[in-house]
Amino acid sequence: MINREDMLELTRRMTLSRNSMTRIAGSYMDADGVIDGTFNTNFLKLTPVEKGKKLAIAKEIPFSNTNENLKRYRFPEDSMKPGSMWQLLMALKTCGLKDDVLMETFYDLIAESYQADHDYAVLVFHDRYDIPAKASDHERLWESEEVFEYMVCAICPLKGDYEPEKPECGFLFPAYSDRCAKLNEIDVFQADISSPHIELLNILGL
Repeated sequence: MINREDMLELTRRMTLSRNSMTRIAGSYMDADGVIDGTFNTNFLKLTPVEKGKKLAIAKEIPFSNTNENLKRYRFPEDSMKPGSMWQLLMALKTCGLKDDVLMETFYDLIAESYQADHDYAVLVFHDRYDIPAKASDHERLWESEEVFEYMVCAICPLKGDYEPEKPECGFLFPAYSDRCAKLNEIDVFQADISSPHIELLNILGL
């Protein structure tokens, strides 16, 4: 089960003044999964307007209804072997999305199985959250306790000139629980729980 307070701790920082996003990468796909274009850039290089739009998309994932639209899954042992999606996600996290070959491998795996009747974008955000220590009375201290390095992936319908709308599904990896990373768990988002993109679970190896 996901603790709502853990998610709120992350989303409170997804503002123009408080965010610590390091990078954003993305791919634009047509309905058949053909890649129309990609990008990969330092998040700080975005204009304030673009930062605001992209942060709003990233925030949709952890801010969604906990344990309803956003559910936690544990990777089975046999899905964490070499060549697995889990290994790819770990590599993407470690390189901070800077490896274009790994990013293109990720996009290809999405495109092979994702079911859509419209053009869509796959957006991936990388963040490093310096988790502040807490005193015994639970008041925050300034010193950082540890760093939570994670990614948010949002799959969004496209409108107009490559303009992503609110995500229809996505995930946060690794899961964040008790103020630390759970490397063998992932939080998966589905905007429409009555008609979820089950294929995303298969893509992730869950």
